[in-house]
Amino acid sequence: MKVKAVRLHGANDLRLDEFELPEIKEDEILVKVVSDSICMSTYKCAILGTKHKRVHEDVADHPAIMGHEMAGDIVKVGAKHQDKFKPGMKFTLQPALNYKGTMWSPGYSYEFFGGDATYCIIPAEVMELGCLLEYKGKAYYEASLAEPMSCSIGAFNAAYHTKMGVYTHEMGIKKGGKLAIMAGAGPMGLGALTYALHRDIRPSMIVVTDVNQERLDRAAHLFPIEDAKKDGIDLHFVNTGKLEDPVAYLREMTGGTGFDDVFCYAPVAAVVEQSSGVLGRDGCLNFFAGPTDNQFSAKMNFYDVHYNSTHVMGTTGGNTADMIESLELTAQGRINPAVMVTHIGGLDAAAETTLNLPKIPGGKKLIYTHISMPLIALEDLRSKEAQDSRYGKLADIVEANKGLWCPEAEEYLLHHFKEEA
Repeated sequence: MKVKAVRLHGANDLRLDEFELPEIKEDEILVKVVSDSICMSTYKCAILGTKHKRVHEDVADHPAIMGHEMAGDIVKVGAKHQDKFKPGMKFTLQPALNYKGTMWSPGYSYEFFGGDATYCIIPAEVMELGCLLEYKGKAYYEASLAEPMSCSIGAFNAAYHTKMGVYTHEMGIKKGGKLAIMAGAGPMGLGALTYALHRDIRPSMIVVTDVNQERLDRAAHLFPIEDAKKDGIDLHFVNTGKLEDPVAYLREMTGGTGFDDVFCYAPVAAVVEQSSGVLGRDGCLNFFAGPTDNQFSAKMNFYDVHYNSTHVMGTTGGNTADMIESLELTAQGRINPAVMVTHIGGLDAAAETTLNLPKIPGGKKLIYTHISMPLIALEDLRSKEAQDSRYGKLADIVEANKGLWCPEAEEYLLHHFKEEA
């Protein structure tokens, strides 16, 4: 069958290709992709090409379909999997496969498997690893965003704490502790915030820092301090760019104890050093933001490592249990992944958006693969109303939902915007 997909041919070489998809084998599944959110990791893959750890050396001859935060419908199921999966089921998946010691993943490593496509083939290893998940919710975008949400969930679950003289780690963030999300007013930071506020084990204090006041203001609008207070959480938004000594200021906010858990969401040396500086005794620092520079480094206080048991770690991606937790919390209305989304677009906008991702302000860019639409910020929908009344209808829905994307907006989009042939 003829399909369209954004594929990687080499470093900085993304193309919207039309090509023939082969027939599925008995251990494969054919799916229709409906939504895919663009990850900063996809940008890193696109600019690095074969220098990226997940990209195969012969990508020029066998281009890789981009995108790994996908959701859609199962179309055809190979004989081996017909007992569990049926045509018509909605799906999402855990892309961190870790199959037989490889780093292969959809969106980086496969010629016929990725999210920036109209249709794709899910290979046998995904089912073998239990990474193909049936999605029973209504909105496809919530399933797409379950993957980035699972990354932050995994980071929270991977945090650990210690006790003097005891050689056992207590896993997870400290219950009732003090938590900082550094450079955290971007999409992934806001995903972490909605999770921190509504998970079962919560801190008593959360501080979100950034140097962009507009992003901080949006975060404060979406997460009112008064609401957090009702749940027993002392929430603060701090612009460290306006502070002469950010570390001293943040430590003073904690009463001088420092933070129990710190998540660093920017691969910037100054932010890493601030993150190290605000750690309290036995503080756990998760360097969440993956750099493109393989020589990236920053200072860390090793006096505190030795005498105050501070420690650093990093996580990339989540596991299947983290994905399931994300989907369950979303279905329960406890977390809202839409806080990450600021732009929508069609498949024809995916390549340019990916290659220019760091230059485009805002949060997550959500692609609908059967829609032809330029990338547009949710806040700009109203400005397009004069030329196309459908944008005005979308603006009505979004504005009635605190400026956030929502199931009603997705449903309108899928029903009223032209589908690619």
